Amino acid sequence: MIRFLALLLFIVVLPLNTFAQTEDEPVVWEQQINKISETEYELVMKAKILDGWHMYSQFTSEFGSLPSEFTYNGNGTIYELIDGTLESETIKEYSEIFEVEETYFKDDAIFTQRIKILDPEINQIDVDLFFQVCKEVCIPMDKKFIFTLDGSEAEIINTVDDRSLALGQKLRLDLKNRELLTQGQDTIATGTNIWVIFGLGFLGGLIALLTPCVFPMIPLTVSFFTKHSQKKSKGIINALLYGFFIVLIYFLLSLPFHLFDSVDSQILNSIATNVWLNLLFFLIFIFFAFSFFGYYELTLPSSWANKMDAASSKVGGVLGIFFMAVTLAIVSFSCTGPILGGLLGGTTLAEGEVASNLTAGMTGFGAALALPFALFALFPAWLNSLPKSGGWMTTVKVVLGFLEIGLALKFLSNADLVGHWGILKREIFLGIWILLGIAMTLYLFGVYKFPHDSPVKKLSLGRKVTAFISAAFTLYMILGVSKVTNLKLLSGFPPPEFYSIFEQESDCPLGIDCFKDFDEGLAHAKKVDKPILLDFTGWACVNCRKMEENVWSDSEVFPIIKDNYVLISLYTDDREELPESEQFNYQFESGRIKEINNIAQKWGTFQDVNFGSISQPFYVLLSPDLEVLNTSIQNSDIPTYKNWLLEGLRNNE
Repeated sequence: MIRFLALLLFIVVLPLNTFAQTEDEPVVWEQQINKISETEYELVMKAKILDGWHMYSQFTSEFGSLPSEFTYNGNGTIYELIDGTLESETIKEYSEIFEVEETYFKDDAIFTQRIKILDPEINQIDVDLFFQVCKEVCIPMDKKFIFTLDGSEAEIINTVDDRSLALGQKLRLDLKNRELLTQGQDTIATGTNIWVIFGLGFLGGLIALLTPCVFPMIPLTVSFFTKHSQKKSKGIINALLYGFFIVLIYFLLSLPFHLFDSVDSQILNSIATNVWLNLLFFLIFIFFAFSFFGYYELTLPSSWANKMDAASSKVGGVLGIFFMAVTLAIVSFSCTGPILGGLLGGTTLAEGEVASNLTAGMTGFGAALALPFALFALFPAWLNSLPKSGGWMTTVKVVLGFLEIGLALKFLSNADLVGHWGILKREIFLGIWILLGIAMTLYLFGVYKFPHDSPVKKLSLGRKVTAFISAAFTLYMILGVSKVTNLKLLSGFPPPEFYSIFEQESDCPLGIDCFKDFDEGLAHAKKVDKPILLDFTGWACVNCRKMEENVWSDSEVFPIIKDNYVLISLYTDDREELPESEQFNYQFESGRIKEINNIAQKWGTFQDVNFGSISQPFYVLLSPDLEVLNTSIQNSDIPTYKNWLLEGLRNNE
């Protein structure tokens, strides 16, 4: 038992140790300059890559991971490049994820660039490199090289120049009464959100139990423990331990995502709202959906399951039970994988810390999978009440396939909103969901079937009930599109109402006049002498839409915002480039420097620096002279939000 606990500790600590290691530079750089002639030089940049990591070539496929990219500052004016940047030997390998051949370096990489000097007065060459380094996760990184032609010590260029200092200073607000922001702040919302995510994960696990990959395993596994133990109590203990290990495995799977928090406070928000990543999620979920429809199976290599099964038989005892739990996780992947993918996608749409949400969801998923093994071990007579395996499990998978497509469209909508493409407007989005609802309803009523479906001789009660629910939900969406009713049940999932195929008077929430630049909004607030409702939001923020459509739209809340406040909505996921004159480097108090090149970087940093928050929605009340009027608030119900707004007005008097 002691040896097993030591091994278990190793399994838990090893990933954490890996996370700590990645906080250091996974790539160490050296540089040198070789003089070829009076006007020609060779710039050499050498990378030493930590064991287990790899970085990508300049020439890796554009449809895969991010390539290395050099920027030669001054090229064409003070010097010119001779040919391209040469690379040392690379490795080519097919990526199952992107389905392309990728080119990368392991252990070390050498880049060489010849240049010809055009201005004899120069002595310094500056080169910027963007690259991606990967292990279990991928981290984008930047590196600046400074070469001197005469071999003297390089002049360290202050990347935070006077212009950047001025713009960075402008980003910081001189808030009065700042301590009120967190004074008596309600922290229940975050905790509640974690439990909601845990509950959604638990629900996903319960659904997974009904699939053909997991359901038949329940009586077999419970019978194994109860019949192969000399004492009944021993069989119960083993079954409970088996359930515990299932929860532990899914908990451990979430730990790598906590690495991102140590890299950049905003990296998870950036990932969740990244256009290309959302497109990737869209394609993955479509792929998952068609596997549920029965066109192909998603499976992990069978050798993994065989090795785990052999290990459980060979080792026995507690460690053997652990390997049995790992075996279950592997062999059930074809059914649980798409559901876990949905859970991963769902956590990126939720408020709060994505990594913590994912841990809560994965733990809830594991708990649901483990529950029947524990309960039926305690009460084996209940096994007789289980329904028999059959075609109903295939129906469950097909319904999940339709749900996967619906969720996939949300990621496509995120990309469309953030990229301002104007393709998937609200009415189009809902129209596709309506078609999916009709298709699922017809399937459930037996009008058509998918591969591997058994002929429908008689509709079961459960299938009929699900079909009527699907029909009712579809009708609800049709009435919503035709404006007969609102769609509050779907708040946050469809695009906002102002993102419409019909011309709108305003592109602000609920048609309220708003400002999308803080300085412009502040100037207007001073002009009309009204307090500010500062709204940190996002195009792809589900909870922001829920607040706008469920709380702001209330007949008592709406006029307070519209008539008494100046609304400033700052989008922290807007990837639109800032004008070159407004781009700058921001230096944090820790000394870390961050490039501010687009709207998302500007307002995300603005929120972090001034209010110590990176989540959305996030609301702050300010007077025109920047006095904090009330505590900050996030998700809220109508009475609380109304009272919060009224308290701000009273404090502004």
